[in-house]
Amino acid sequence: MVQQYDYLVIGSGIAGMSFALKVAGCNSRVALVCKSALEEANTYLAQGGVASVTNLAVDNFEKHINDTMIAGDWLSDGAAVEKVVRDAPEQIQFLIDHGVCFDKNENGDFDLHREGGHSEFRILHHADNTGAEIQTSLVEQVRSNPYIDIYDHHLAVEIITQHHLGRTVTRRSKDITCYGAYILDEDHDTIDTFLARVTLMATGGVGAVYTTTTNPLIATGDGIAMVYRAKGTVEDMEFIQFHPTALYHPGDRPSFLITEAMRGYGAVLRDIEGREFMHKYDERLSLAPRDIVARAIDSEMKASGSDHVYLDVTHKDAGQTRRHFPNIYEKCLSLGIDITRDYIPVAPAAHYLCGGIKVDLNGESSIKRLYAVGECSCTGLHGGNRLASNSLIEAVVYADAAARHAQLHIDDYELRTDVPEWNDEGTAHPEEMVLITQSMKEVNQIMGYYVGIVRSDLRLQRAWSRLDILNQETERLFKVSKPSRPLCELRNMINVAYLIMRQAMARKESRGLHYTVDYPHK
Repeated sequence: MVQQYDYLVIGSGIAGMSFALKVAGCNSRVALVCKSALEEANTYLAQGGVASVTNLAVDNFEKHINDTMIAGDWLSDGAAVEKVVRDAPEQIQFLIDHGVCFDKNENGDFDLHREGGHSEFRILHHADNTGAEIQTSLVEQVRSNPYIDIYDHHLAVEIITQHHLGRTVTRRSKDITCYGAYILDEDHDTIDTFLARVTLMATGGVGAVYTTTTNPLIATGDGIAMVYRAKGTVEDMEFIQFHPTALYHPGDRPSFLITEAMRGYGAVLRDIEGREFMHKYDERLSLAPRDIVARAIDSEMKASGSDHVYLDVTHKDAGQTRRHFPNIYEKCLSLGIDITRDYIPVAPAAHYLCGGIKVDLNGESSIKRLYAVGECSCTGLHGGNRLASNSLIEAVVYADAAARHAQLHIDDYELRTDVPEWNDEGTAHPEEMVLITQSMKEVNQIMGYYVGIVRSDLRLQRAWSRLDILNQETERLFKVSKPSRPLCELRNMINVAYLIMRQAMARKESRGLHYTVDYPHK
């Protein structure tokens, strides 16, 4: 089947839905493709909030810019930082106009939180489930928009370029152009051809390549892998942010996140013996940036041989704690932990990718007519490490930039109608699904053991050699198989893991989130 649209949006988090709402209209039809349901996205799991300068009595853009640059270890792109910080208030209003409710205090002002790395209270939030509030509000808007067609349970397999028209495309090709994507309809087991004037990649992060992650397990790096295979530019993949405080409960995957806002509220990290330890690592104590806190926790766990440390909020007012963090309170209570009286066991977990598909200030990738927004993109905002709560605002600011740029140029683009349909003649579904599931587990183990919080040349080389075998096996399987979601996800996970390793091996220094024992000093 062939579908034709003005805009093809692949991904349904805050980035994809914001873009879709901004470009949909009487002259523009949008296809919104998501491989599960609209509600299942990284956005939904975000607890902390959205960073924006709103209290001008004490805060300003310069402070937010400086905090972002410091957190990014001065690797952030100054123009991208300036853009996101200064455009943030306008896009906060966009969210509010589309039904998002941020908490306010008794005076009617935003009830602002402070998180690690921020010099001021500037985090807008909705209790401790801000992402869920944003996701459900935007889903309602998208579902009621007559110009947006939603395709649940559809998985993008490849983006369509000149390669599919018989032309050789290499990384040196200057005019690679995206004409849409081949999309797997899981319900009907078919590969459909979606043609579009403009395509937006908003597929989220890569957390599922690690065993321990706060991401939904759909975060297999699909968009990044597709763009890489299409010879697009991908950068900064070595910068994987491990959230310091995921709830330690063996067997949970994904791990439940204990928001950084809890440390901003006053929670204190303690070792397995109940002793504070952050003073040994940073003068900002528990409010140090995430990379520092995650490495500190990792160091304490290795020193003691324990699987976790503790987060202590028992010294705070119990009523306020329950009111500020109702979901965390209920989750922990379901496991027999009363956070107003008991320490919370926590450990680091893969959380956020600071790199991805390289884009310019308009959100446009190195491939023409292809934009990337949200966690799958590399705008340059985060540099070596993301400042807490900068991700959601980055997604909506760049969704706006991409929408504006695409609308200016869409009339210049024609649908490419000579694209061949997907050819799976001579292929069949794999007889043994265990081959795929076992390979996924091996990818998780390789990344966890060798490409985690602390790295070395030896570990990375060992990961490389083991992953190379998996890659060869999977590519052989893909060539003789009908595409399925598990097989496509495995292929994407391997591509993404390779990029993380390769770019980690190329960085001969410890910087931001990339820490290696072979180059421990800057």
